Amino acid sequence: MSMKRGLGKGLDALIPVSADQMPSGQGMLQVPVENIQPNPRQPRKSLETQDISQLADSIREHGILQPLVVLPKDASGSYSLIAGERRLRAAQKAGLAYVPVIVREADERQQLEWALVENLQRTDLNPLEIAEGYHQLADEFDLSHAEIAERVGKNRATVSNTLRLLKLSAVVRDALIMNKISEGHARALLSLPTAQAQSAALQSILERGLSVRQVEELVQRLLGERRKKKPTTNRSPEETALEDQLRDALGTRVTLKRGRSGGSLVIRFFSDEELNTLVDRLLAGSEEK
Repeated sequence: MSMKRGLGKGLDALIPVSADQMPSGQGMLQVPVENIQPNPRQPRKSLETQDISQLADSIREHGILQPLVVLPKDASGSYSLIAGERRLRAAQKAGLAYVPVIVREADERQQLEWALVENLQRTDLNPLEIAEGYHQLADEFDLSHAEIAERVGKNRATVSNTLRLLKLSAVVRDALIMNKISEGHARALLSLPTAQAQSAALQSILERGLSVRQVEELVQRLLGERRKKKPTTNRSPEETALEDQLRDALGTRVTLKRGRSGGSLVIRFFSDEELNTLVDRLLAGSEEK
């Protein structure tokens, strides 16, 4: 829920919903399609042809219902696109000569932030495209993971975990982009230290159709971790469900172990940034008291 509010707020600030919200001296214009240049900081690297064709059909029938957002490029009447690449490509395919735009002023950081927000809310980027966008914000603008999370409406653990995907081997990244494996599979493979080990595990996933949990077990074996003896009693569905809930809530691997009296809860982290995020989450309740 919080993610939706964050993204919605960012997009509402970018595209006013009424004339009263327009900045002074700014409004909606009709601009020739050929005068709009793509955003060089666009995080989306590929767009589905079928998706563009369907949007083009809708534009032919109804027109463009939401304006593109641009910034002036030079005095010749050229503009650089900030948000609305799908609409621009669909308008070109539909044969439109002019498109409605809102002209805004923005620095490089705002251009990237707005492009991320617009894409995250409009149509899903693949995880690596998101990671590349986050990396640009961190590397070029010196933003912390927490600051990135605030700007794109995510929690800090999600941003940190997504950025870690950039450490995957090229073969695993290709498999993730082509949807041969899920983001959960990819995160599990991050624990393997070499590209060769990741590739070998990937081959097992593709050949055997392993689940994320099975991949985690495979990674443990490849790392030489001894598997604990199974308890004499079967694990209850409630314990398994609780472990899954904790894993989803904390965004990392969680292992719940029951003993004869009590037990243990093991929470894994893979970087200092993730440890700080986990500590913040676990202590949040006590700080509010």
